[in-house]
Amino acid sequence: MDFPTALQACDMLLIDTLHAFDFSLDEQDTLHIECMDGRELKRWQFTLAEQNAATPTDQPHTFSISHDGVAHQLTCLSAFSADEDETDPE
Repeated sequence: MDFPTALQACDMLLIDTLHAFDFSLDEQDTLHIECMDGRELKRWQFTLAEQNAATPTDQPHTFSISHDGVAHQLTCLSAFSADEDETDPE
């Protein structure tokens, strides 16, 4: 599976071991990622060409992606959510 395909199916990313819930694609399919590292807001962006050039690593759902000569490790994760309609049996 390539990175753009994996990205479509995930709810959360790990970027260099930081949890990123806030990520999106713009009109040019540039990936924008934001997350807090302590009190510091960190931002990354990856063009579609950089996403297509991402290579899988030996870790499941993990890719190595480079921007401006700096390599980053991105892991695509799927979040679990509880069903709001489910009631607790007594």
